[in-house]
Amino acid sequence: MALITVSGYPSSGKSRRAEQLKTHLEARLRDPGYAGPNLKVSVVSDDVLNIDRQVYNDGRAEKPARAALFTAAQRQMGQDTILIIDAMNYIKGFRYQLYCAAREQKLRVCTMYVAATPEICKEWNASRQDGRAYAPETLDNLLLRYEEPSSMVRWDSPLFTVPWTDDDVPADEIWKAVTEGIVKPPNAGTQAVPKAPTDALRTLEHTTTTMVSAIMAEQTASQGTGGPVTLSLSATLRQRLTLPARNITLSELQRLKRLFVTVHKKAITLGTTEKGAVDWSETSIADKFASYIEGNLKP
Repeated sequence: MALITVSGYPSSGKSRRAEQLKTHLEARLRDPGYAGPNLKVSVVSDDVLNIDRQVYNDGRAEKPARAALFTAAQRQMGQDTILIIDAMNYIKGFRYQLYCAAREQKLRVCTMYVAATPEICKEWNASRQDGRAYAPETLDNLLLRYEEPSSMVRWDSPLFTVPWTDDDVPADEIWKAVTEGIVKPPNAGTQAVPKAPTDALRTLEHTTTTMVSAIMAEQTASQGTGGPVTLSLSATLRQRLTLPARNITLSELQRLKRLFVTVHKKAITLGTTEKGAVDWSETSIADKFASYIEGNLKP
């Protein structure tokens, strides 16, 4: 249904804001006036995944921790879930990765930026009594590395900023974004490329060779009068096409066959980004080759 990415400085109050938002969303879903789909609200965070704050002391340890967060988010993304990612999400590339994963699932997206000054974050971090405080040097390093969200980039938009001075989150605006916002299609670059059947190359070569032989046989029988003809390619396959009123040489047909096969071999071996499944059956190949011949044979 939707992905809400929470971002902000460490110890800026992100978890409190995420809990406030979760409470508001669940209240709206329980409201008797709500007539939408049956949804649940889930939160994925470092705390839920038991990721220790110490991983942010070392870049090599941080990378698998961030991967664990991303994997957990992917598992919970779905049309029946409003998912809140409660973490720093301080790297814009990581926010873009979450955005692309959400688009793959056809989810609405938005970002909640929990804003607080570095001084406030340091004060709140020092006062933590839950054992989840950042080491002072780690906190300073993360504050310097933080990449602030921007409403000007698509993966952070729509962006809702919540200052530390506000008592609550903008629940009405976020609710509208996750229930009425635009669902963007998946990025073409991230879509899985449909694979051709294992026998597609053999079918392509066999069908085009059979058609060339059938055209030459039909031309011999009709003395090159041309016009609409029906080729018998197998016991079950018949193909209609229109031939020009002249003698077609075998070299002409062989040249067209080579060009046609070369183009379609590339589509088979490298894949295709055509929407929907690509049909590599004998009938489909015969139809395409017939159209190709009609369009490329000179009258």
